[in-house]
Amino acid sequence: MSLLKRLFNWQVLLGAGLLSLSALGYLLHYLIFRDARHIFIYLLGDISFVFIEVLLVTLIIHQLLSYREHKTLLRKLNMVIGAFYSEVGTALLRFFAAADARSGEISRQLIMKQDWSRAQFEAVSRKLKNYDGRIDSRSVDLEGLRRLLVSHREFLLALLENPNLLEHESFSNLLWAVFHLTEELAAREKFAGLPEKDYEHISGDLKRAYSQLLSEWLDYMRHLKADYPYLFSLAVRMNPFDPSASVVIK
Repeated sequence: MSLLKRLFNWQVLLGAGLLSLSALGYLLHYLIFRDARHIFIYLLGDISFVFIEVLLVTLIIHQLLSYREHKTLLRKLNMVIGAFYSEVGTALLRFFAAADARSGEISRQLIMKQDWSRAQFEAVSRKLKNYDGRIDSRSVDLEGLRRLLVSHREFLLALLENPNLLEHESFSNLLWAVFHLTEELAAREKFAGLPEKDYEHISGDLKRAYSQLLSEWLDYMRHLKADYPYLFSLAVRMNPFDPSASVVIK
């Protein structure tokens, strides 16, 4: 409280000092020119312009600066998202796509070309919103998935500790879904002979992580296509949904 009080007193003193200097300036002007009418004409004009200045600074310039800052932050976050897919996301997508009984319905749509347009990304994005993958935990290599996720647990924790991710809610939700799946799998000693309800619960966790991985991956690929075409070229050649994908350019 004492610190806030000192800051408040400092601001009050500064304001009083500036007002006093302003009054002194107007008084000096009157003493020299003896023209109060001229002083009030310009005073009213200056006061009227204050409202326009507030409009320009607080509503327009501030919004433009906030928009630019937000775009810069999202660009940095896309670097984090890229690190996620490089480290574990692409491997997870490959794993889930192989386990998805309906992956054939969507895989062909996700085989991208170098010349994909924004309209093509939009069309696939709409299809993904209605796509319902089918992953049965009983037919999944849960032990292999656990090894993959547990080996990247520290990396996932480091991402979750990034405060800037609060600006990217959908990716934050994806990280929580993947981390929750990691914890669920790590907490079980074995996967053979689990109760049916437990298999169903794990299937739900798999499906949640898979659907969010798909959506975020498509958005990330769209970002690469627009801003980093050379990275997009590499990502296309490593597409987890393309069985003929090869990093080697032929």
